[in-house]
Amino acid sequence: MLKLEARPQPSSVWSYGSPLLALAITVIIGAIMFTVLGKDPLKGLEMFFWQPIRNAYALGELLVKATPLLIIALGLAVCFRSNVWNIGAEGQYVIGAIFAGGVALMADQTTGRWIVLPIVLAGMLGGMLWAAITALLRDRFNANEILVSLMLVYVAVQVLSYMVGGPWKDPQGFNFPQTKTFEAATRIPRLFDGSRVSIGVVLALAGVAGLWVFLFRTRAGFAQQVGGLAPAAARYAGFSSRRALWTALLISGGAAGLAGALEVAGPIGQLTPYVPAGYGFAAIIVAFVGRLHPVGMVFSAILMSMFYIGGELAQSRLGLTKSLTGVFQGLLLFSLLACDTLVNYRLTFKGRK
Repeated sequence: MLKLEARPQPSSVWSYGSPLLALAITVIIGAIMFTVLGKDPLKGLEMFFWQPIRNAYALGELLVKATPLLIIALGLAVCFRSNVWNIGAEGQYVIGAIFAGGVALMADQTTGRWIVLPIVLAGMLGGMLWAAITALLRDRFNANEILVSLMLVYVAVQVLSYMVGGPWKDPQGFNFPQTKTFEAATRIPRLFDGSRVSIGVVLALAGVAGLWVFLFRTRAGFAQQVGGLAPAAARYAGFSSRRALWTALLISGGAAGLAGALEVAGPIGQLTPYVPAGYGFAAIIVAFVGRLHPVGMVFSAILMSMFYIGGELAQSRLGLTKSLTGVFQGLLLFSLLACDTLVNYRLTFKGRK
């Protein structure tokens, strides 16, 4: 009879092996799912795990998808390591896109490339201001940050819908709810000709290095984590749990807003009702699959972007619904939660007496 037995101490092997086992389980369940749907499982898995990396162009598109996921996940990792549960990164992403879009709409044909910097900064500011609402309500009224940040997502989406369908609606847009296409000067610079990969990739990797130094090599990073996880111990050590709350949410909001700015001034090129792409929610999975570690999140962001692209390919080439993207994301998360049990417990076999 199989039983779970508590380990004397957490297993370092399974701390790293659990995500790999979760991925394997996701692949197996995915193959079964394709078979049940009457599709070739190998062809289905090819859409998710081979087509996104098959050539240079595909790799470029993979990086385009992975960039916002990684940037948002880096900010969320600060929150989660501080025991601050920001579930509203999607709303902060949307507000960041709105702020960035507002600056981009000010440009005309005579505007220089200098405007890219104000666009990026406006996006970060928008995300931080939206996250500050959650911080304020948690700090002053002890409101639950999970509910507040999540509800603010839907408020942000409604703000976007109002702006693109009202004050910022393109008069030449055939009555579609969208802004005019941004001027060329506002576009985020691309790294390569013929590719949509932008300098956002460089900013994301810089964020990885910066977060690693902050969390593991600075007193402020240590204080940030202690202030969130153990407020009483933090106060005894002279750390402020209140500062940890504000710092975590402002960093997370700024990162999400930056991702929004890079998207609307990059691949999208205008504000539309389709700016909310679920990146803020998917980044939660990216953060946990990556073990809240900056380097681990690089690989999990790439994996999650493969799911996004695979879902689109499965829809166009196999005639399957695009919701398969969410199915694979959910499978990976739940498999990880189940496999994480092996970190603190081990399976033992005990015969009946």
